[in-house]
Amino acid sequence: MSNVEEMPWVKNYQPGVPAQIDLPTESLVTMFEHSVAEAGKHPATEFFGRRTTYAELGDQVARAAEGLRKLGVRRGDRVALILPNCPQHVVAFYAVLRLGAVVVEHNPLYTSRELRHQFESHQARVVIAWDKAVAALREFPSDVVIDHIVSVNILEAFPAMKRAALRVPIKKLRATRASLTAPAPGTVPWNKLLENDRISTTHPYPDVHDLAAIQYTSGTTGQPKGAMLTHFNLYSNALQGEAWMYGAEYRKEVFYAILPMFHAFGMTLYLTYGVRKQGLLVLFPKFDPDMILDAMKKSPATVYCAVPPIYERTALAAKERGISLKSCKFCISGAMNLPDHVVELWESMSGGLLVEGYGMTESSPVALGNPFHPTRRAGTIGVPFPSTLMKVVDQNDPTREVEPGEPGELLLKGPQVFQGYWNNPDETAKTLTEDGWLRSGDIVTVDADGFTTIVDRAKELIITGGFNVSPSEVEAVLRLHPDVADAAVIGKPLERGGEMVVAAVELEPGSTLDEDALRQHCRSHLAAYKVPRRIVAIEDTPRSMLGKVLRKQVRDQVLPLV
Repeated sequence: MSNVEEMPWVKNYQPGVPAQIDLPTESLVTMFEHSVAEAGKHPATEFFGRRTTYAELGDQVARAAEGLRKLGVRRGDRVALILPNCPQHVVAFYAVLRLGAVVVEHNPLYTSRELRHQFESHQARVVIAWDKAVAALREFPSDVVIDHIVSVNILEAFPAMKRAALRVPIKKLRATRASLTAPAPGTVPWNKLLENDRISTTHPYPDVHDLAAIQYTSGTTGQPKGAMLTHFNLYSNALQGEAWMYGAEYRKEVFYAILPMFHAFGMTLYLTYGVRKQGLLVLFPKFDPDMILDAMKKSPATVYCAVPPIYERTALAAKERGISLKSCKFCISGAMNLPDHVVELWESMSGGLLVEGYGMTESSPVALGNPFHPTRRAGTIGVPFPSTLMKVVDQNDPTREVEPGEPGELLLKGPQVFQGYWNNPDETAKTLTEDGWLRSGDIVTVDADGFTTIVDRAKELIITGGFNVSPSEVEAVLRLHPDVADAAVIGKPLERGGEMVVAAVELEPGSTLDEDALRQHCRSHLAAYKVPRRIVAIEDTPRSMLGKVLRKQVRDQVLPLV
């Protein structure tokens, strides 16, 4: 990857951005401890106004790591995190890594059914969970063994005045206090971990090539698969992000953590890159424009990365309230297409360019981006990041690279590319070539300068609100309903970007369509963003001779109806 002639896109980089990064030789834990040592008194996190310094964060990580060690966590063990964005999430992430163990992130809004599949795969015996998510774990069958659940009450990280405000009226003070502070029954309270001594400095550290995280993704199709990401993969992507955001300063940047840290984009942006830059992470457990604009008054954001709907809603709310967004210098949009009107709206109010990027969980996740420079090209996903190669191959003959402008499948290679899927060699072989290229499943065109445009998705994932929805997963849930004989799920493109989940169901004889009942059925098995917003009845589900749902035919038949 040292031959710049193979990377014609480098000439369009922002001046100062290198073609190559210096690859990491140490683990994320060592990186974290460097930041703690260098930025000790600097604020590391802010949560509803309450700040924690890097020194305090480092102390909590050392104590939580010792607490987890006493619970039996050892090198290579998987530890599940089921947490929203909160200070405890940052501490838990690095405490697990300090032991040489492996972080497995989960969406805290997942149902028991969704979580169970992943737990059956990674078999974590220790879980650090938001107390609201503990009930879902309790529904697991007895063959899913969990030794310890550490329950986290995020309200304990609120400022004292904010917690007090939650305990009114006065007559209910005692009962409310108990409900706010009592741990979930049968769990280890998070604060108990922090009562331990600091872990010994002689306890072995992880190696740069050790497994750091398993991130579950729908990949191309079917049930979620665990992408294995090493310290080297994640640290490399943080360094690539640092190179791309040329001009960002140590201890000067304010990162608005709006994207969930259980998502690959949020993990890299905040937990690795943000910590490396020794920035202030302003943490939001959910997206709320008013909450964000209130925070802007105290700690104006400089790094504001999100998905298009969040940019649009933030800008419109800021315009309505008369709040400036000029502090926002580094803004990358990902996970879904970025409409021109969102770019125009955001850039009319912010202090920098809004550029589109591209990535996959399997690439840690960012692989391409538009430069923060006039060379950016709207409507494209940009060019490969430093130390990243790409090629575009014929879908029917992967040995043939297509000509510039000819559609083909995008393949990627670089230090951020994952190690394969956890305990799934068959799917790994489909996604990683023998010589290390990652098959994206996306059909693109590339111009002579390397700017890349997505023209179609070979994979059939639906992207809604920046999250991937596997049609197969939703179809399987719909087929569980007694009125449904078969189902096909597709995405309907929306004018403002992203897609709407739409289901076509073939009903059992004598049954009638009840959209509300079917949606309620889906909600009991799926996270809310996966639930179809429209459900229509069809007479026969189109299938191939091999029995595969022909979603293109379903799309042609159903989209005119919705």
